[in-house]
Amino acid sequence: MSDRHRRPVILIITHSNDNESIPLVMDAVAEQGGIAYRFDTDEFPTNVQLSNRYSGDQEQLVLTCDRYELDLGTVSAVWYRRVAIGQRIPETMDPQLRRAAIDESRAVVQGMIASLDAFHLDPVYRLRRAENKQLQLKIAREVGLEIPRTVITNEPEAVRLFARECSQGIVMKTLSSFAIYERGEQKVVFTNSVQTKDLEHLTDLSYCPATFQEHVPKALELRTTIVADRVFTAAIDSQRSEKSRIDWRRDGFGLIDQWEPYQLPAKVEERLLHLMRFLGLNYGAADFILTPDGHHVFLEVNPVGEFFWLEKYRGLPLSGAIAHLLVSNQRGR
Repeated sequence: MSDRHRRPVILIITHSNDNESIPLVMDAVAEQGGIAYRFDTDEFPTNVQLSNRYSGDQEQLVLTCDRYELDLGTVSAVWYRRVAIGQRIPETMDPQLRRAAIDESRAVVQGMIASLDAFHLDPVYRLRRAENKQLQLKIAREVGLEIPRTVITNEPEAVRLFARECSQGIVMKTLSSFAIYERGEQKVVFTNSVQTKDLEHLTDLSYCPATFQEHVPKALELRTTIVADRVFTAAIDSQRSEKSRIDWRRDGFGLIDQWEPYQLPAKVEERLLHLMRFLGLNYGAADFILTPDGHHVFLEVNPVGEFFWLEKYRGLPLSGAIAHLLVSNQRGR
């Protein structure tokens, strides 16, 4: 029997420009006795071949690139990390045909992932469901986590009423992740403070609803990474600079080496794990605010959130925990 068939085989779904979390986990998988294969989805269908054959009672699914040929029937676990399917299809192609090619390529890859008889971290359908922030807030409240008062609306008067109820002010954020491009330059959309004058200019809500939350005072901001039943938390003092006070990501690179390990109270960890079980997730990156009076306020959990900087700069053993989960789980779970 070949080495590939003896060792747990891990398939990592990602793209060429993903960050260093990929080699971190690949190395950790190897250290724990497995073998990891990286599927850069931006290389499909131009530079990567995927063949799925059904004949009688036989099924064959093969992924081929310049680095390997992999029988996907040997895969024991899948880490669904990132996708950028069809990004190398030439921009010079007819736009309608290019869109059709990308859509068809996406359907082929999604079908491949769904059909694998393997442990999935995490199943795509669970990720899509868990991304809904309204569902997260509903379940978080039900399991006993403290959440900010929130209004999600396209009605200007509802925002003005909400602002009057929140004596410490309100902030505005988006439910989905997207960027605005100006002259080809990417402008990330951050959380912003809503001023009194802004409440008189809410007509754009008729074109795009928005999320408004009470402004929660911050002693620290927390990033908690959950891997199965293990919880890893780090904290940052985002109030040390004006730039990061409302949204620490505005100065993310400036703060990247200033995170410190933090221990969530046991009761908060227990409730967070309860939330993860309700969502059906084994992995997630949750954000909390620690208030000056000691409350831990849950904001959201990203089911495919980043973690690499917390390992690189603060040594949290996250890649090892992810690798252990992938290597130790049996296919079909």
